[in-house]
Amino acid sequence: MNVVIIEDENLTAKRLEGMLQKYDPSINVLNRIPSVADAVAWFDQPHPAIDLVFMDIHLEDDLGFRIFEQANLSTPVIFTTAYDEYMIQAFKVNSIDYLLKPINYNELVGAIEKFKSFKKQFGQTNMVNPDLETLLSLLGKPTQTEFKDRFMITVGNKIRSIQTAEVAYFYLEEKIVFLVTKDGVSLPVDYSLDKLTQLLDPRQFFRISRQYLVSLSAIQTIHTYSAGKLKLDLSPKSRQEVFVSGDRMSEFKEWLGK
Repeated sequence: MNVVIIEDENLTAKRLEGMLQKYDPSINVLNRIPSVADAVAWFDQPHPAIDLVFMDIHLEDDLGFRIFEQANLSTPVIFTTAYDEYMIQAFKVNSIDYLLKPINYNELVGAIEKFKSFKKQFGQTNMVNPDLETLLSLLGKPTQTEFKDRFMITVGNKIRSIQTAEVAYFYLEEKIVFLVTKDGVSLPVDYSLDKLTQLLDPRQFFRISRQYLVSLSAIQTIHTYSAGKLKLDLSPKSRQEVFVSGDRMSEFKEWLGK
């Protein structure tokens, strides 16, 4: 079976590919694609027949649904999403299935088995396709209710639920993003800081630098240095000194004043 993974989080894409190989070592991942533009360009080129696509809903440059419009994609799709179930009930019946991140192996197996069942019953050309008009109307214009309200984090063989209200800040260290709770627990997450900036309420979280995304409640003290440089004291205390990047200074001050 040939599959394509359309996902802008490299770690998430690699993890999904690993689970696919665990399920069936003969599965061939033709490509891992991070954006709508790259996907459209790739589908426009000759390639082996594709049996199934795993598609993130929110990609780095646009909604994944745009690929259907620009590439005339008719391949069956299993959506992957960081959003809660209530946001996608309206279109669940119009696609093969969806997987809520972080992707659970047993749910992945169930989705693939569902795809195989549909293919056996209806054939590749008669399988259901998503209702794009409904999908785009629901997700094309973000609303406050779409902001992520919890994170499901895998710790060993357990999955822990962390409410967004419990998060003090996120930081990047050695290419891994960590979530720090208000009680000082640090946990790795499968999202880049860029993606987290899209998922979180901008009234509560601000990207102060390439390394830090902080909540308003975590900021305890702001120190002014020469040339207007700002240093933040965070709670819980960060492992290194935290500064606001110069190019984000004005926007940061505006955010504080809202």
